[in-house]
Amino acid sequence: MAIVEYGEYKGNKLIILKRTEEDKYPFSFGKGKAKLIIENFAAIKKFAEEEEEL
Repeated sequence: MAIVEYGEYKGNKLIILKRTEEDKYPFSFGKGKAKLIIENFAAIKKFAEEEEEL
């Protein structure tokens, strides 16, 4: 389960997702990208569940 934190960048709220507390490269985004993710959740879920092709 990811660690969820909140922050701010240039006065805008961010959500920060970390795999572990020591994660060097957390995933962070603001409201605009959050809305885009929600609007495209089905496509993102399908992409994440696809088998890897090498």
